[in-house]
Amino acid sequence: MTEQTPAAADALSAPTREALELWIRELVHHLEVEGLQVDVESVVRISDYADSTVVDPAGPVTTFLIGYVAGLAEASGQADFATCHRAATRVAERLLNRRRAAVG
Repeated sequence: MTEQTPAAADALSAPTREALELWIRELVHHLEVEGLQVDVESVVRISDYADSTVVDPAGPVTTFLIGYVAGLAEASGQADFATCHRAATRVAERLLNRRRAAVG
């Protein structure tokens, strides 16, 4: 990112990180997407950046849309999920940087 954004994922306490990792494993299993790797730091960072730049609910909506678009791009054969996810995250970051710069 060109802007400095909060490193919220880096600040997760050990019990929080452990609970989150357990939840991710459980959810991935029940959604039947075994083997899916979740970049927790990236997801938390862009979510927090959207929350602090737009409004609180912008974080979850932003991360949902990034994941949705990345899944569609992968399904259509454009690239693997990780590449699509990084590209969609960069689009969101550029928009958030632009919005933050416009506000001041």
